[in-house]
Amino acid sequence: MTNQEGSFHIEEELKKLPASPGVYIMHDKHDEIIYVGKAVSLKNRVRQYFQSSRNKTAKIEKMVSRIARFEYIITDSELEALVLECNLIKEHRPKYNTMLKDDKTYPYIKVTIEEEFPRVLFSRIMKKDKNRYFGPYTSAGAVKDTIDLIHKLWKIRTCSRSLPRDIGKDRPCLNYHIRQCAAPCQGYISREEYQKSVEQTVDFLNGRYAPVLSMLEKKMQAASDELDFERAIEYRELLNSVKQIAQKQKITSQSMEDRDIIAMARDDEDAVVQVFFVRDGKLIGREHFRVSAATAEDDGQIIGSFIKQFYAGTPFIPREVWIQQPFEEQMLVARWLSKRRGQNVKFVIPKKGQKERLVELAAKNAALVLSQDKEKIKREELKTIGAMNQIGEWLGLGHLKRIEAYDISNISGFESVGSMVVYEDGRPKRNDYRKFRIQTVQGPNDYASMEEVLTRRFSHGLSERQELLDEGRDAAFGSFTRFPDLIMMDGGKGQVNVALKVLSDLRLSIPVCGMVKDDSHRTRGLYYANTEVPIDRYSEGFKLITRIQDEAHRFAIEYHRSLRSKEQVKSILDEIKGIGPSRRRALMQSFKSLEAVRDASLEELAAADGMNRRAAESVYAFFHDMPAADENQNSNPCMEGEKEE
Repeated sequence: MTNQEGSFHIEEELKKLPASPGVYIMHDKHDEIIYVGKAVSLKNRVRQYFQSSRNKTAKIEKMVSRIARFEYIITDSELEALVLECNLIKEHRPKYNTMLKDDKTYPYIKVTIEEEFPRVLFSRIMKKDKNRYFGPYTSAGAVKDTIDLIHKLWKIRTCSRSLPRDIGKDRPCLNYHIRQCAAPCQGYISREEYQKSVEQTVDFLNGRYAPVLSMLEKKMQAASDELDFERAIEYRELLNSVKQIAQKQKITSQSMEDRDIIAMARDDEDAVVQVFFVRDGKLIGREHFRVSAATAEDDGQIIGSFIKQFYAGTPFIPREVWIQQPFEEQMLVARWLSKRRGQNVKFVIPKKGQKERLVELAAKNAALVLSQDKEKIKREELKTIGAMNQIGEWLGLGHLKRIEAYDISNISGFESVGSMVVYEDGRPKRNDYRKFRIQTVQGPNDYASMEEVLTRRFSHGLSERQELLDEGRDAAFGSFTRFPDLIMMDGGKGQVNVALKVLSDLRLSIPVCGMVKDDSHRTRGLYYANTEVPIDRYSEGFKLITRIQDEAHRFAIEYHRSLRSKEQVKSILDEIKGIGPSRRRALMQSFKSLEAVRDASLEELAAADGMNRRAAESVYAFFHDMPAADENQNSNPCMEGEKEE
């Protein structure tokens, strides 16, 4: 259900809504998804947003005022709608959903027990297979240290050889020689003995440390009695490593269950959720998550939204989840988690004793993180969204979401390239950066090169939009179809006029400003609407303009450098009369780069090894007086690889 802008009538579409379970998707006037929700009855739920009689919070009122159209997807059940809602929120990250800001993955220790000679591996995914997974852990470094310790203690293999098929085919690896592998690949250990080592490893990962500690103490003492002090020190270090790991495992319950303990703290705009991870009755770690409480009306909504998003992205689901308070979809979410786990999952709301104190402890930790990070978050927002708003105010444009900036780079017209960098909400969006190799312009003509870049960028965007619409698809999700709220040119009046001409020819209306530099080549201000706009040079907006201008220049220069291979340098210098291979090498040895040759004075060129006055004059005239028609580098094909247009 997609509609072109202007053809969507909300009142008419509300009448067509089915009384079925499903997911609804709200779009703003830019066709950006701003909210995703699920409903038992789409007809009843979606209509509520547009009913004036319904008591809505100010945040929801603000969201509704920005809805330009909506679409929906029907599902067979409310559970299916829940799963689809989680997937869509994770993919599109809508502005007005209660959003989990941290996109974290947690490491696991994987024991490949389905293999005849199992391995112990680091993994960030937990599959439904026959292998054993331990975790999740909150520290990747701790996981790697534990795996290293296991290799030293039980000499478990790390190679990917297929055993026993490949036994004896290759020499043992370095791990065997440093005594961290028993070399089952050579048959130096029987399958039965190797399996005993694997079983001891699994016991260790399950928290049974006493047998390991006892074994190491005995070996350390025996080595000391035999005056093998080097080996005794080695056992002592292993013993200390095991003790350190054992000490971190604090007992929180005698029931030996897996559970997560979830609590939160919030203010008007944001919330922090704290999660304690308890595995086999031991607290193995904790983690906090920042949540944007955009339209949440109460704490229960925040907890519910967090749980759906968090467990949609983590492979491990515990048997119990302890929470501060109930939430609206608790029974439905429990069914969903039980289905994912393959066993019953229940929510527990502790009311007294140690359980309640643990939930309170998680809440106190969340409140501490919220208070500590609030100032840091405010400072970051001033540098990003606040800076974008400042620029919008200076230019009289209001809120800015997306800015595109352009720059041209060349050496006397050789290999001219253009760059396009994108900033959204004050942060670089590098996936949307584009680079252009100039195809139609010869010589150092920055205005003509910029005209080509802009024409190609926006013509491509318009054609891609039309193709998507012709196919009945949403035009907002093409790689080039998103147009900026503001275009920034690296330059003043001339570059701005070039951009305005291109936009006029394509019948597009997008504000354009120039980023003007002073005589010292430092950002000075903005040129907009035929005037230089006065701005505060100590403001966050000015600092953002400087970052954008520097980033556009950096991106263009990097691309230009990548095109200047040795063959290209050779072809340029070989164009100069009187410069053969020997003098070309001498020039590059003396000046190191083509830019340095170009910028050298006549006297500096003449003083270079292997050069004379006549050859120096040829080089100098080539770079400073050569007509554009002689430039022949644009016939090279475009470099393959990155996003180039």
